[in-house]
Amino acid sequence: MSDRRDFLGMVLVSIILGIILSIQFKTVNKTVGDGILPTQRAQQLASDLKKAQSTRDAQSNRIDELEKQIEYYEKTESEKNIYAERLHSDTMKYRILAGYVDLEGPGITLEISEPSSEMFDGYELIEQLDLILQVVSVLNAADAEAISINEQRYTSFTEIERAADHIEINGVSTNTPILIKAIGDPKTLEAALSIKNGVVDVIRLLGGFNVQLKQENIIKIPKSRRLQDFKFAEPLEESN
Repeated sequence: MSDRRDFLGMVLVSIILGIILSIQFKTVNKTVGDGILPTQRAQQLASDLKKAQSTRDAQSNRIDELEKQIEYYEKTESEKNIYAERLHSDTMKYRILAGYVDLEGPGITLEISEPSSEMFDGYELIEQLDLILQVVSVLNAADAEAISINEQRYTSFTEIERAADHIEINGVSTNTPILIKAIGDPKTLEAALSIKNGVVDVIRLLGGFNVQLKQENIIKIPKSRRLQDFKFAEPLEESN
């Protein structure tokens, strides 16, 4: 009788194990694909990512080429008459304001990094994004002509958000350290940021972060790669 119970117990355990293995097998198939091992799936995804990055880079280079051609045509036409020259100048000014032109000039750099965990156990910088926004606000008030954050051009359409353990700026993932660059009068920009009890003091003292603020003779700020479509806003026609 005891042997029969042992036999039935073994049969029952075998059935349960068989069901569990079947469920796990189906789950793996759904996750990585039928007949594809996890390592093969990882290699396939890596290959797809590389192709997507190559396509993105090729399109980006093509955009640069087309923009250079447009600028050449605009400049060539503007040299023919004064009206076209003024139109080209105004167009370039608005493209600069919109962030669609690479710029260089004097200004400041502000690098914010987190101290080592052995020295400080406080907030992470990605939890204090309001500090970055305060820096941008101060720079705008000090007449900064262009601003970038980790090589992402800051425009009126820029969003800075936390996404899991990293930061997204203009939809591009980035992380600490944060390097903010601004073109403008270096002395004015530095003074605005380093004023007593100002935003830099707050970052250093309350946030506990490492801050390096420097004046620069030449700063290069890239143009924005993000195009904004207007679906709802329309120019307001002036009434006579």
